[in-house]
Amino acid sequence: MSPDFVINISVQSLKTAFLISAPMLSFGLVAGLLISIFQAVTQINEMTLSIIPKIIAVAVALVIFGPWMIRHMMEFTTNIFINIPNYIK
Repeated sequence: MSPDFVINISVQSLKTAFLISAPMLSFGLVAGLLISIFQAVTQINEMTLSIIPKIIAVAVALVIFGPWMIRHMMEFTTNIFINIPNYIK
């Protein structure tokens, strides 16, 4: 295996990981931002008020984007397994 090959596989792995995690992170970010604005306006500083909506937002993102995420992970894994003979050379 050449260094370029290892770097290419690493880049593909990181790109897949970032792509799969992006919907959940963005939903959590938006929920956190909205709750922070609400807390700043009302001056309510309750920790459960900020944590629970983020958990719910991430769960909703997982339900919405779950099939797409699984499909993308399966394509990446299948591509890796199919190309194992090429990687050994």
